Amino acid sequence: MTNLLEVKNVYAGYIKDLNILQGINFKIESGELVTVIGPNGAGKSTLAKTVFGLLTPNQGEIIFKGQNIAGLKPNEIVKLGMCYVPQIANVFSTLTVTENLEMGAYTLSGSCKQQKELIYTMFPKLKERAKQKAGTLSGGERQMLAMGKALMLEPDLLLLDEPSAALSPILVNDVFEQIKAINATGKAIVLVEQNAKKALMMAHRGYVLESGRDAIEGKGSDLLNNPQVGELYLGTSSH
Repeated sequence: MTNLLEVKNVYAGYIKDLNILQGINFKIESGELVTVIGPNGAGKSTLAKTVFGLLTPNQGEIIFKGQNIAGLKPNEIVKLGMCYVPQIANVFSTLTVTENLEMGAYTLSGSCKQQKELIYTMFPKLKERAKQKAGTLSGGERQMLAMGKALMLEPDLLLLDEPSAALSPILVNDVFEQIKAINATGKAIVLVEQNAKKALMMAHRGYVLESGRDAIEGKGSDLLNNPQVGELYLGTSSH
């Protein structure tokens, strides 16, 4: 299979000459679910923001569908088939569920009715809450709406930044099941996640970031059973 996205030797940060990403390398193939784990401050969210054009790399290439997108603006990247769901402020709280989905389809020229029905089929709870304002939804429902909104444009690649943050264990399970279901439709997903164990259990491959570098890479199942990864990030002991 060919790489859908490839990050090559990328350096990036929020302040000039202060790089959080220190020459990171990363790739994902079409249809893959790849998770990115690591301690706080390792550069996980910075990687997602850099890929999506919210940060411009100081060095390196970001190749998406064969094109170097480093330096492109997020709205240009969306048109190429990539969507990003940030950790917070990812829905319009004063708009209804339906209106949020319609906002997600803002670049579509025709009707988005068919796409909306697909999202409601995928997320039945959203259909029940269609006329409800997004601000009144539970944390898990808001995450589902944020993912549904991103899926309105039928992207080839979905970037999810910490979708389980601040959710109760039951809601975390719901959101992870939905992520698996989305991936099962053939969508490639980059999952940046603090819940390392759950993320690796369902990922095809994973990357462990440390100090802005891709320290360890491998199959999700291999990383789960790696003593070094277990001790440092999964709370398991090698003894």
